[in-house]
Amino acid sequence: MPLTLIRGRHRKRPTSSLRVALLGTRGVPARYGGFETAVEEVGRRLVEAGHDVTVYCRTGNSSQTPEPAEHLGMKLVHLPAVRKSSLETLSHTFFTALHLLFQRRYDAYVLCNAANSPVLPLLRLKGTPIAVHVDGLEWRRSKWGPVGQRYYRIAESLSVRWADALIADAFGIQCYYHDEFGAITDGIAYGAPILDPGSDKLAEFDLKPRRYHLVVARFEPENHVHLMIEGYLESGAEDPLVVVGSSPYSDTYVARLEALAARSDKVHLVGGVWDQALLDQLYANSLTYLHGHSVGGTNPSLLRAMGAGAHTIAYDVVFNREVAGPDADYVTDVAGVAKAVAAAEADRQRATAAGRALKRRAESLYQWDAVADDYARLCARLADGASQRGLYTGHRSPTSPWRRGRTPVIEVPETRAVGPRPSLSDVGSRTTSQPTNV
Repeated sequence: MPLTLIRGRHRKRPTSSLRVALLGTRGVPARYGGFETAVEEVGRRLVEAGHDVTVYCRTGNSSQTPEPAEHLGMKLVHLPAVRKSSLETLSHTFFTALHLLFQRRYDAYVLCNAANSPVLPLLRLKGTPIAVHVDGLEWRRSKWGPVGQRYYRIAESLSVRWADALIADAFGIQCYYHDEFGAITDGIAYGAPILDPGSDKLAEFDLKPRRYHLVVARFEPENHVHLMIEGYLESGAEDPLVVVGSSPYSDTYVARLEALAARSDKVHLVGGVWDQALLDQLYANSLTYLHGHSVGGTNPSLLRAMGAGAHTIAYDVVFNREVAGPDADYVTDVAGVAKAVAAAEADRQRATAAGRALKRRAESLYQWDAVADDYARLCARLADGASQRGLYTGHRSPTSPWRRGRTPVIEVPETRAVGPRPSLSDVGSRTTSQPTNV
């Protein structure tokens, strides 16, 4: 959606290419999460379109010696970070901002993660406009204590106040920033990889195609891995449940999952799977993919499952409904998971058909080429002087339906074609007064 305020003098830019820096992530090659994948997929397409793209990476991200100077046409700059979980992201972005002070001016920065917003004034010293990709509701994650949660809430406010543009990857996140701050965001989702990976690697886990259920998630309470395991146990399913994931933060929660898994020899906690080809085969050959994520926006794991044609049973929250649409099953409790799992085993043909429909949806609505085009248009507007900086105070609304950890019931508009995400012009009519706890 168009930015709503033009500030300062109109700056003439090159008509054929832009000079863009992508900041705030671990960098590329993408090895970790959604931000890194987006940077890799968008960055290489911007390069292919003739733009000059630099990606700032954390030292050691590539696992190569020496660190590569280029990846898929993107120029790479490797800088250190303080190796402490609470400081790593912000410290690396601080070093990035210092480095940029001595570089030729860029047309636009894209800064990932609202947690980096305290560095915005330093980044602005060169006069380069900045779009902040704000992520999901990070402050709701249980891995952050009260201090960390408070920090993330402050960081959200600073992003709203100081950024020239805000990027949200889901309609629900757009609603959140509108309801909390009155702020308009550019809605740009992620793309989905469309996968046909075969099944030859399944023997590593002694699995057969369409004869197992799958969970892929970090072991965090808000990802509801416990709910999926409990529901599976309640279902009386014949096929095993394969749980891929781990947690560096919560030994207590991991112990809870291990105790649940110990109740049945059909539940297999296999840890992290870093072989991407194997992981893709696990998605593509599962009877069901159980997706419990609840506080993010457009989740890359859900998109990957859809792109692999996996029948999805998802936690019922606006972010998942927007992405998966009408062909997934939605659950909120143990009984719902048990019913969905049992139904899939009772009618395997229906489950397979639902997976195919989800794959068609991913092909139609979540294309990286379209995502990259949206980023290019946004950066061009910023380079031309468009900005909403100063338009919003960053103060939270006392009447926001997202208060006290609630997620409101939101009518998700169906996107019919690739392109800009739905408008928020009628967001008030889409957010009801009946919030649900997450």
